[in-house]
Amino acid sequence: MKSIQLWAKNVGVTLVALLGGALAFADAQPAKLSVTDLLGGVFEHPEVVITEHAGQEIFDFTSLKSSDGKFASGVYKSGPQVFDITEPYGVDEFMFFLEGGVTLTSVDGSVVTIGAGEAVTIPKEWTGRWETDGYRKIWVIYSEDGSGL
Repeated sequence: MKSIQLWAKNVGVTLVALLGGALAFADAQPAKLSVTDLLGGVFEHPEVVITEHAGQEIFDFTSLKSSDGKFASGVYKSGPQVFDITEPYGVDEFMFFLEGGVTLTSVDGSVVTIGAGEAVTIPKEWTGRWETDGYRKIWVIYSEDGSGL
């Protein structure tokens, strides 16, 4: 458990360092995610959006939305899912997986598998199949017109 906490702390510090400039422009205050948040505590926050898909709850917490409405970041947790994305993804999204992972199969047949401790960036034009046994991730989204945030 201690090694997971240390890893989560290092990830949090790294992400704050990487995103620090971007985090400051929403309300001129950094949007911190603590080690406890990254380990799942953030899903106890009253602003968590809980939806249901195939009988399972999905948890989504937005830690920051920029003042221009084009950038957002947060933490997301889902159980098993398989779905086809037949229309372009719609946003540019960076994801860092804290737990679990996902297999992305592009329409051209290429396959990318991302696990805990790894990251992926999906371009807004991407289409393909999303398969997972469940995961918890940090997400960062950019959308030129603000849709999909």
